[in-house]
Order: sequence, then structure tokens, then C-alpha cells
Amino acid sequence: MRILFVLEHFHPYIGGAEHLFWELSRALTDRGHDVRVVTTRFRADLPAQECIDRVTIRRVNCVNRYLFSFVSIPEVIAEARSADLIHTTSYNAALPAFISAKWRKKPVVVTFHEVWASLWWSLPLTPFWLKTAYWTWEQILLKLPFDRFVGVSQATANALVTAGVNPSRVKMIYNGLDYSRFSTFSNHPPSAFTFTYFGRLGTSKGLDFLLPAASRFLKKHPEAIFKLIIPKIPDGIYNWVMQELKDVPNRSQIRIFHDLDQHSLFTEVSSSSCVTIPSRSEGFCFVAAEAVAMGLPVLSSERTALAEVVGGPFIHIDPLSEEGVFQALEQARQGDWKYKEILHFPLDRSVDHYLKLFEEMIQTQ
Repeated sequence: MRILFVLEHFHPYIGGAEHLFWELSRALTDRGHDVRVVTTRFRADLPAQECIDRVTIRRVNCVNRYLFSFVSIPEVIAEARSADLIHTTSYNAALPAFISAKWRKKPVVVTFHEVWASLWWSLPLTPFWLKTAYWTWEQILLKLPFDRFVGVSQATANALVTAGVNPSRVKMIYNGLDYSRFSTFSNHPPSAFTFTYFGRLGTSKGLDFLLPAASRFLKKHPEAIFKLIIPKIPDGIYNWVMQELKDVPNRSQIRIFHDLDQHSLFTEVSSSSCVTIPSRSEGFCFVAAEAVAMGLPVLSSERTALAEVVGGPFIHIDPLSEEGVFQALEQARQGDWKYKEILHFPLDRSVDHYLKLFEEMIQTQ
């Protein structure tokens, strides 16, 4: 099977969607399938074309990821000629994938990692005109007649149907984890209470709640440590985070890490007391699944897919606000955890479900 992935970002970019397609593409090549990727050249030092773990990657030069929706169309049409199926994702890669699939008469599936709908209007650090543009673009994509829509959790699949997608075109496939990566990592909390945030920077991640709550908490508990493991992009949010941290009374209580390799990342995370996820919404949340896989307690907003993915010891951040995060940290420090069943999301099962879907789509084309 020849599969073309059309993605606005791909490895080595850091993010949940990128993690999914990196793992999925390599798992598919391991099973003998031909996988090609068209994506953005988001860093100048990245080659325009390369092959990593038998995955062929073509990177399109464009000023930003939004232009990828239009600039990439000729490249995607050319690559689609030899593809049996095209797989894309929300948001900026979906349009060129759809146009190219129709041009070449190929089946096309889109994985939605989240459906934000009215959430767009509540995002912080985002001007109204940009919220309007995001909302409009999402509505356009939801109305395009893709052959299949995949939701990466039951919450996301339900949101697709609520947004008007025909239920017969919606398939729920959980994101998958390679649990062997966590075999040497288990929770070893330090003597000083240490809470950790790790993952990408985004306006929906609740950092506007977490940072002021963390500042208050650290001031009250001078022995506590806050680990912040984040990329330096996007620039606007990163600069805002660093500006917010300037006001923290005792910066020595904050440990900031960037661009950690997998071993270093899991080492830092597993040597924490808990992980904080105050997100307004999550389509799946690899951060939550990875934290649970390492046996870490989680402070969770329990919004959307977090209610499915978070298991084991946890604290519900309620209300989702600065005060709610502060009180959840106080509960965590006291060891006042609730417990629920742990679900597992093995990568092989996810790959099996995608392969079955691909085969069905190709046979009915």
C-alpha cells in the first residue's frame, strides 16, 4: 500500500499530532508499506527532501504554516499520482490534501485532533479577528466531503458529529503509544514537592491559569519546585511565558528545559511529584497518556478527552481557573488523590485500526 501523508508539521517538530504521525508512519513502513510525507520546512536547516526510517519526507518552503494550505498544492498533486490513499489532518494541511485527492481521484481521510467550535471565542492571547478566522477555517474543513473523518478520542468523534459531520463518515481511533519506551521509567518523586508542565505551547493549554497559580504556590511553599519543559516556539507565546515568569518572587524554584531528547524528557518527568494539565480542551493528549504510562499522578482539567485518557491517581482542577489550579496543587502536595481505571492505548492497535480503515476505503473507491 502506498500512503501519502499531508501534514503541516512533521518530525522533528514537537506536538501531539506530529507524534502520532511520526509513530504511525514508521509503524506502517515496518509492516512493508510505502509512506511518503509532504510537510512544511519549518526550519531552514532541515533538508528539502530526506528519508528517515524508510519514510520519505518532502518539505515545502513557505513563510508560515498558514500558507502551506495553498503553496503545497502542486507538490501534493504530484506526490498523489502514485498514492493509493491520502491521509491528512486538521488544520492547514487538510485543504491541499482534499484538492489533490479529488484531482487524482484518490480516497482521502482526515484526522481531527480536536474540534474547537465555540472554544475559539474563549482563547486568551488571541485577537478577535484571528479567533474569527480560525473558527471560519474550521467550519470550512468540517463541511468538505472527505471520505472519512477520524476522531482521536470518543470526545473528538462526538464533537465531529455534533459539528454536522455525517456519523457514517466518522471513525474513532485512539492515538497509540509505544509502551516499551516507558519500560525503564517509573515515578520516583523527589523529596521536595515538584510539579511539572511539559508539552507544546498553545493558547488552549491553560498556561494563563497555571503560571499565576504556580507563582502563588511557590511563594507559599519555598521548598517546592516547578518544572517547565517547553519548546521555544511559537515565539509569541514563549515570550509571553518568559515575561510572566519574571514576576515570580523566587525564580530559583523554577526549572526550565528546552529541546530535551526522549530519555532526558522522561527522566525529568518521571522524577516529579505530579504533572499538571490545565487545558481548556484536548483531543487526546499524549502528555496525559505518557504521564499515566510512567505512573505519575495528574492534575487534570478533565475537559473533553482528558476524562478518557487520564487514569490512576489524579485531581480534577475545578473550577478551571487560577484559583482552581492553586487549590489542586495544594491537594496534590497533601497527597489528596482520587483514583480511576487506567486505560491503555497501544500503538499496534492504533496502526491495525488505521490499516483496516485504509483497506476499506481503497476497496470501496
